[in-house]
Amino acid sequence: MAVEVTISSGRLAGVDDQGVHAYKGIPYAAPPVGDLRWRPPVAPASWDGVRNASSYGPVALQQPMPGIFGELGTPPNPAGDDCLRLNVWTPDPGAGGMPVLVWIHGGAFYAGSGVDDVYNGAAFARDGVVCVTINYRLGVQGYMNLASHFGHLPASGNIGMLDQVAALQWVQENIAAFGGDPSKVTIAGESAGGMSCGTLMAMPAAKGLFQGAIPQSGAAHNGLSADTASLISGYVLDAVGVKPGDTDALAAVSNDALLAAQIDVVDDLGATRNPEKYREAAASAMAFQPTYFTEELPQRPIDAIAAGAASDVRVLIGSTMEEAQIFVVDLKEMFNEELVRASVGAVFGMVGKDGDAALGVYSGNRPEAAPHELAAAVETDRMFTVPAVRLADAQAAHNPDLWMYRFDWRTPQGDGEWGAHHFLEVPFMFDQIDNDMARGFVGDDPPLDLVANTHEAWVRFVTDGDPNHTGLPDWPRWTTQSRPTMLLDTECRVANRPADDEISLWDGVI
Repeated sequence: MAVEVTISSGRLAGVDDQGVHAYKGIPYAAPPVGDLRWRPPVAPASWDGVRNASSYGPVALQQPMPGIFGELGTPPNPAGDDCLRLNVWTPDPGAGGMPVLVWIHGGAFYAGSGVDDVYNGAAFARDGVVCVTINYRLGVQGYMNLASHFGHLPASGNIGMLDQVAALQWVQENIAAFGGDPSKVTIAGESAGGMSCGTLMAMPAAKGLFQGAIPQSGAAHNGLSADTASLISGYVLDAVGVKPGDTDALAAVSNDALLAAQIDVVDDLGATRNPEKYREAAASAMAFQPTYFTEELPQRPIDAIAAGAASDVRVLIGSTMEEAQIFVVDLKEMFNEELVRASVGAVFGMVGKDGDAALGVYSGNRPEAAPHELAAAVETDRMFTVPAVRLADAQAAHNPDLWMYRFDWRTPQGDGEWGAHHFLEVPFMFDQIDNDMARGFVGDDPPLDLVANTHEAWVRFVTDGDPNHTGLPDWPRWTTQSRPTMLLDTECRVANRPADDEISLWDGVI
């Protein structure tokens, strides 16, 4: 199948992909080279004739993900500057009025792409949703705030976010050519992609470009203040020998040198978590994130959402039950009771709370847990569960169309020690379990009913604005009083205020 479509830049020939029409490697912006480096994206050049859109394009320049995420990631396409590409799956480019899902990949804002096998949008297309996956600039290319070092680059701390906005603007202009309705767009993403959703909900430039959002394992507490982002950028400039204001030297720095400097900063931050050196970045250990207190992002995302910035957006939000387990299991030998007690005490002690009392609640609920499992439980709530609850409470004050989930199914992979870990719901929601990457996370025999129920909930939310369907029990909208949460497992059920004794510990902390 090579059905042709016409978009603003020219004609495209698609390809059959799992029984639907796919168009891959489409430029949504010009390559950010030369004078466009560290600047907002601009429209791509047009082409003559018919462009072959049968294969993915380059991905963003990046460092490898550590551990199992690096091992199981789809072998990447070549990375390069011409990375501002997107991919579209549709059941029928000649149709019209279909809802649209735009997927924003994760990877801690320094890795990942929209071309992993589990992000294939064919199953969504088969179910009547036009699915789009995107690349965007990462790490130093996308989030190095150079504004105070180079006055001609005021937007540099949010370039990756502006790439996402440009992709959404491309969707508004072109998605009808694939049968999609630009007034029925839902954004979704996991991890840094979920954080991107929360950021887009807060960005003035993204207003009106989408009607729904699905932040997964990432909410709206992300980001760095302009001052902190500028401080970290200074470390990178020092590493590559560039003085503030020396535009010729900055232009001459190679991508390889920048990436090497980025890796040094990321590794140092991860190893030290030094708040004196890295300020608020020490909490998340992500050196490059969207930059707030800027023109592009005037407030921290959660504060903007609390003020009503996304009052016109319906939301499906959630996390997995044991997000952080996969990050600590390989390091379990380094954890002991003393270390866990000290780390929990430091987190709660910053706001004058009793860390020992908090740890007592977690350990009381898990009497057989090893120290690393307790550390993972606390980190799961700190980084993922509690920010999701805070976003839900903030958004529900302005829009009642909000639903919460928690993915509880535990994978047998990792010798059964990974649990219901970070990223685990993604192959389920895409209904893409028959590939090596998915099997590495979910095994060879995942529960097919859960695959169907999870995928269908996302389809229904994108299509109808409500995730309820016949395969699930009734799923109430979120309220700040009862906090109903769909627990997605082999037997799905709704629980009001699940793990409330633990979540309430974080009042005044997050």
